[in-house]
Amino acid sequence: MQITTYNQAGQESGKTLLPKDIFGLKINSYLINQVVVSQMANRRRVIAHTKDRSEVRGGGKKPWRQKGTGRARHGSIRSPLWRGGGVTFGPRKEKVFKKIIPQKMKRKALFMALSGKLKNNSLILLDELKIGQIQKEGKALKGQGGKKLTQQISSLLRNLPCKDKKTLIVLPEYDKNIILAARNIPEIKTIQAKDLNALDLLSFKFLLMPKESIKTLKETFLK
Repeated sequence: MQITTYNQAGQESGKTLLPKDIFGLKINSYLINQVVVSQMANRRRVIAHTKDRSEVRGGGKKPWRQKGTGRARHGSIRSPLWRGGGVTFGPRKEKVFKKIIPQKMKRKALFMALSGKLKNNSLILLDELKIGQIQKEGKALKGQGGKKLTQQISSLLRNLPCKDKKTLIVLPEYDKNIILAARNIPEIKTIQAKDLNALDLLSFKFLLMPKESIKTLKETFLK
């Protein structure tokens, strides 16, 4: 299985042989759906939370005596019947959405997603991916051609088939320069090859990776 390799100028620089165990699988949409749904559930953050009458502050004193006032009896002003009281049957943050999926299923779904990117011509392979440097305080230095780092990434993407499309950049290892340069570009995300997963992969139209990332994928997922 061969794929065209590009240089950073967007020109074809040759062919690269891809491992069939990763990029040559038959796609099972049901398996991919199972894994993606589980990953979405595991990332879900439970924010909505209401307090019941035991959690609302105040209400320790009985508002009035039990009998003789002509009014309904009440034991606390923090009852759900009162304004400012607790909420009955409201959303609670104790709810657990986590789903457990076997590691082999996750790995196979990832390989199927990669195979789908290759079949749909959505995989772009670079011979290398390098840009300028970052100062210690985090400011970008002018790099190649006098351009700042974000401009370098933008011009690189404009030279490739993924121009103006949602693109996931897969790095072989942690690269601070590329991460800082790409994070301000809309619809562009960077991820390390060892952290690649089916959900992030299917959230983007194109997959952009240097050849070194394939080696990292083999070392991480083909043990």
